Amino acid sequence: MSRLVCPACTRPLAHCLCALVPRLESRTCVLILQHPSEVRHALNTARLAALGLLNAELRVGEVFEDMPALLNQPGYQACLLFPGEGALPLAQFAEQAAGRSTLLVVPDGTWRKARKLLHCNPLLAALPRVSLESGLQSRYRLRKAPQAGALSTIEAIVSALETLETPTQFDALLRPFEALIEGQIRAMGDETYQRNHRDAAQAQS
Repeated sequence: MSRLVCPACTRPLAHCLCALVPRLESRTCVLILQHPSEVRHALNTARLAALGLLNAELRVGEVFEDMPALLNQPGYQACLLFPGEGALPLAQFAEQAAGRSTLLVVPDGTWRKARKLLHCNPLLAALPRVSLESGLQSRYRLRKAPQAGALSTIEAIVSALETLETPTQFDALLRPFEALIEGQIRAMGDETYQRNHRDAAQAQS
């Protein structure tokens, strides 16, 4: 028999995270485009981010037929949070936005899946790209980051919002994320965690 799950955070009811999820306001509109392969991931941080932000939307799919409407938000300048060649530092992009608020588009998935989202949605690929500051460290202790500076989706969103809306802090958004990680560590047991994940944790410390 399948376990009952919370319809909001999608965690088993015995481990519901909703009590830890804040409801934060932001000038920035956050649009999270989640690849379908991420929906059932045990650490679905994109969903937690969307739950915790009043001005955020989570969409799941590979091809978004309504992409023109999603990106054409009156009063907002859209950009894609995706590092690489040609990506502007986020703070620099904000300075160039000419007083308009930012529509921050965040792909959620592995690097390969994120690139597929861009390939399947040309309007998305055509957006100006922005990147976070260098040297950021993930709190994701359950796996080694695929590359230096790689963050979970919720961590990337928090860092981006704190850059765009300084000095406002958004770290309350990380409370359910940290509780989720602690719960996963407890479930596997300290000995197993130390044996299988110690190197990843040390690499991010």
